[in-house]
Amino acid sequence: MPSYSRIRYSNQAEDSGFDMTNDYNVRKWVSYREETVHDGGETLETPLIRAAVGVVFANPFAGGFTQDLSALTEPSPWLATELARRGLALLDGRGVESYGKGGIAGVNGEQEHVVACVTTVFGNAFRDAVGGGEAWISSMTKTGAAGTSLDIPLAHKDALYVRSHYDGITLTTADAPRPDELLIAVALATGSRPHERVGGVRANEIQGGGLR
Repeated sequence: MPSYSRIRYSNQAEDSGFDMTNDYNVRKWVSYREETVHDGGETLETPLIRAAVGVVFANPFAGGFTQDLSALTEPSPWLATELARRGLALLDGRGVESYGKGGIAGVNGEQEHVVACVTTVFGNAFRDAVGGGEAWISSMTKTGAAGTSLDIPLAHKDALYVRSHYDGITLTTADAPRPDELLIAVALATGSRPHERVGGVRANEIQGGGLR
């Protein structure tokens, strides 16, 4: 097993009544940001910023099958909060309108190891950290070799049916995930697709409840 720098953290698991202290063996943090001025049409009134942030760390379950993956799930709110903090820093102080999540397990791991890191407790912490959101967080999880691209879906944070915000961003890390690693990532955007014009529910028509 390679040597990883350790980040020590404490996380209060809400609704569980206990404190957890664990170590994530983090090797690196990665980020990607793009600012779109236009996409073939007129210059946007306000450029669209999309950003993705990921963390690469040792997969404790690589190389074998383990039924109980709670060691990945229980501390995941810490990951969500830190990824959100780093993502917000890339938005130039602008608010979040859409979000997404995802990850890649190295080839000695399973897709399920990624899913264990981005369940409801991760999502709830992520929503809180970016200023709230009512909608389910779209996600993409898979297994792949180092350099595999991750297309993270984006959707409006308050209503999944807002078609203008169906979008995505690609995160690629040349040396990750290594076979015994996980790459966990989130994505944020400040608005709709550039020049969106195919109808559907509008952002100013959201009724509440997370769908419409």
